[in-house]
Amino acid sequence: MRTVSRLSVTPVKGLALHHPEETTLDEHGVAANRRFYLVREDGRLFSGLQHGPLVRVRAEWDEGADRLTLSFPDGAVVDGEVRLGEPVHTDFWRRRDVPGRVVEGPWAETLSAHASRRLRLVKADVPGAGVDVEPVTLVSEESVAELARRAGRGAVDGRRFRMLVDVAGCAPHEEDSWIGRRVRIGEALLEVGGPVPRCATTTRDPSTGVRDFDTLREIEAYRGRRDGHDIDFGVYARVVEPGRVRVGDPVEPL
Repeated sequence: MRTVSRLSVTPVKGLALHHPEETTLDEHGVAANRRFYLVREDGRLFSGLQHGPLVRVRAEWDEGADRLTLSFPDGAVVDGEVRLGEPVHTDFWRRRDVPGRVVEGPWAETLSAHASRRLRLVKADVPGAGVDVEPVTLVSEESVAELARRAGRGAVDGRRFRMLVDVAGCAPHEEDSWIGRRVRIGEALLEVGGPVPRCATTTRDPSTGVRDFDTLREIEAYRGRRDGHDIDFGVYARVVEPGRVRVGDPVEPL
């Protein structure tokens, strides 16, 4: 039986993941997921791809009070009510233009010190807009285990792929066969749209952000490149019918 084995979200793109026991999926995926993101001084998107140790910073966002707390590995805590400044538009991987507003306050200064470069924190105007392409991503535990087997490793931590939904009880890479189909997951209904092309973020340890495993080389070795370019692992989906999803809920391709 296929079931949800883990849920992973974060209020700030690139920062430490949270693993709630349940969440609600709607047209935005998880509305509070990746609502904030970082940009460089030149306005370009900045994430764990450029600075892996961002995963050591934990963000907590009280959506109702619009209060953001960042906890840093040295024990520093930056907390306060979100105040919005100038509007900005950010290019997300040449796929989407994401409108938002710069967040005024102490967070950017502390994040800049952590990353050793000047950064600005932005709040997306639209809930869930900070995701890469589609609001939901899925991967099976068995696909991650197959990668470990092929690479000759005892195990691979699936958190490095930063997927919204991990699924257990599949054949390796079974999720690829769901592309173009609908999948019932808990109370929500998804439509799977396509494979997720991976980047070098997946080469980093999900707890430290330090590069420790060449995922891209190992995935390419046995799965090749799509259209001679993309190295795929997992799938994207959009929400057709909103609903609550819990760890342990059934996952049923239709």
